[in-house]
This record gives sequence, C-alpha cells and structure tokens, in this order.
Amino acid sequence: MPEMISIGECLIELFSKEPIQKASTFNRSLGGDSFNILVAASRLGTKTGYITNFGDDPFESYLRETITSENIDVSNINVVKGFNSIAFIAVKSDGDREFVYYRKGSAATKIEPEDLNETLIANAKIMHCSGIGQAISTSTKATILRAAQIAKKNNILVSYDPNYRHQLWSHNDAKKGMQELMPYVDIFMPSLPADSEPLFDSDDPTEVITKSHEMGVQIVVLTMGEMGAIVSQGNQQYEISPYIYGDVVDTTGAGDSFKGGFIHGFLSNKSIEESALIGNVSAGITITGRGATSAMPYRKQVYEIIEKLNANSIKKSRK
Repeated sequence: MPEMISIGECLIELFSKEPIQKASTFNRSLGGDSFNILVAASRLGTKTGYITNFGDDPFESYLRETITSENIDVSNINVVKGFNSIAFIAVKSDGDREFVYYRKGSAATKIEPEDLNETLIANAKIMHCSGIGQAISTSTKATILRAAQIAKKNNILVSYDPNYRHQLWSHNDAKKGMQELMPYVDIFMPSLPADSEPLFDSDDPTEVITKSHEMGVQIVVLTMGEMGAIVSQGNQQYEISPYIYGDVVDTTGAGDSFKGGFIHGFLSNKSIEESALIGNVSAGITITGRGATSAMPYRKQVYEIIEKLNANSIKKSRK
C-alpha cells in the first residue's frame, strides 16, 4: 500500500521552443503539482499512490503508462468519459514562457467525494493536496476536503500546498478554501510571496509562519525561491540556503521537488532539518533540466550528495 497519497490533476504538457503562434512541433510530458510531488518522493524511495481521474481519450494510455513508470500506484484512478487536461507551453520571442490550458470540464475536474477509497487513505502515512486541486472545480474542492477529513479521522498526516493561481480563483475564494482545509492540515507548504501575499497579506516570513502555526499547523515548510526555505516546528526553526548543483535551466517543479523531498525525509523518520536538506538538494538538481520532472533526481544521487555535505560540515566544525 502507498505511504504517500496525492490528490489532484495531472496534465499532459505539450512544449515548444517556439511561440505558440509559430510552433509546429511539441514535445509531450506530464505535469501538475499533485503529480510532480509524487515523482519527487517516488524517485527517492517513497511508496506513492495517486487519486485522480483519467479521461477516456487517446491520452489515457500515455498517462497510465507514464505514471506507472514512476512507480506510482494508479490502481485507484477511475477512467471517466471525457478529455484529459492539456497545457501548451511555449517560449516567446523575449524568452519568457507562455501557457495555454485546456482543463475546464476535464476528467480530473469531475472527481467526487464518493469516489474516494477510504481504505487507501486510512492505510497511508500522509495525504497530500493543493490549492490548484481545490480551485479547478467545486467537486474536486469537496473531494479534497473529504479526503482530509478521512485522513484526520484515521490519524493520517495531511500536507497542503496552497499553490495560489489567480487565473483559477480569487484571493477571497482561495483564502476561504485554505481556511476550510487548515483544521485538518499537519504540514503546511506555502511559497513566499506567491502564496503569502494573497493568503496572508504579507511577504514577511516570520509573520506567515506565526499565523500558520496559530491556525493549528504543526509544521510549516516555507519555500522562497532563490532565497531558500524556512522550516518550522514548535520551537525549532531552520533557514535553508539554496543548494547550487549547476546552471539553472528551468525552475519549473523546483518547489514540488523540494516538498516531495521533504515529505520523503519526514516519512523516513528524519528531522525537519534533515528532511529540508533532502528537499533542498532535490530542488537544486531539478532546476538544471527543462520541465518539471525531467531532471528530478533519484535516491542514490541525492543521498550521496548529502553524505558529502555532512562530511564537509563535520570537517569545518573540527577546524
């Protein structure tokens, strides 16, 4: 049975190096925060499972085969009539990326609370969800809330990445969605300032962490891009500087990689500082490749780097 369950939307991503208006060739891959975080954790050795819907269109087999190839359990994914979400991603002439989504009414937006397998959730160690999953439809929002309630009833940890997207819902709706879910959340994973400003009206890390704990959250994992991250639990708080592995190619998926690495570490009985280090190294490697998951590292690489970092730290402390 999976140790980690994620619930949400997996998208087919079609990428072109040319602007969409001129593009004639696209490379396909999968993306979506609920999928990316499972890939990050799975490659590090965590047993993972996915709660979503597949549409019965021609992409269904590609979704199933690709997700399965990452050792993610798909046995609880339903196939329903309809299409799978698609994101076109292209590089504009100025170098910035542009996104065009086809997701309204997709299969993933039709997940219902009654579709949930309570036994699957009750036998996991953690259930992960995100604000994107809440925002894409009223039924997915209700399903995520119900999944969190099932997890809490069975003493299963709940992790939550608010991952605010203004294209999907308003500040007020996002705040309401967060407040509705927070009583069930054990590990809160916002980013600063993308989540903190719309949800907490603040870009001050201390204020965001304090308010999060006041809402009942045990652990806060605050990612801050090139400024690193802060992890907090009780009277323990650690600032983590970014790990530099190589030249930055694409920051897509960095946060998901960090959070997946953190959850993997935490489920492996690591401290919050050790778990954050795993996430940090994972994210540092991820951004050296294009796309969210193409460069996400595997267990051997991450643990070898951490062993070297720890050895260097010991040497410095002896001087």
